[in-house]
Amino acid sequence: MRTLCSSTLIGEFFVIGFAALVAMKDDDLSMSTVWTVSGIAMFLCLALCGVVTRPGGIALGWVLQVALIASGFVVPTMFFLGAVFAALWWASVHYGRKIDEAKARFAAQAQAETPTPDAA
Repeated sequence: MRTLCSSTLIGEFFVIGFAALVAMKDDDLSMSTVWTVSGIAMFLCLALCGVVTRPGGIALGWVLQVALIASGFVVPTMFFLGAVFAALWWASVHYGRKIDEAKARFAAQAQAETPTPDAA
C-alpha cells in the first residue's frame, strides 16, 4: 500500500506546484500567499509519504484530497484534477490493502511449506 499511496502523493506534489504557477497569474493573490499555501501542501504530500502506513495516515491523505479539490475555487482546473487524484488515492488505498493481504498470505504459505531441518 505504501508504494501506491506514495506514488499518488508524489504526483500530487507536482500538480500542486504547477497549479501554484497558474494561481500566480491571479491578480487578487500575492505571490507570497500562493507559494506559502502551495509550499505547505507540497510539504504535506512529502510528509504523508512517510506516515501513510501509520495510524491516521490514510485519513490525513483524504484531508489532502479534499483540500486539493477545494483548490478548484482558485484554479478551476483543480476541481477536475482533484477529483482524479481522489480517485487515484482511493484506488491506491483499496488495491494497496489487497496487495498487502496477498503478500501476507503468500509469505505465510511459503513459511508453512518450508521443511524444517531434522535434528539428527
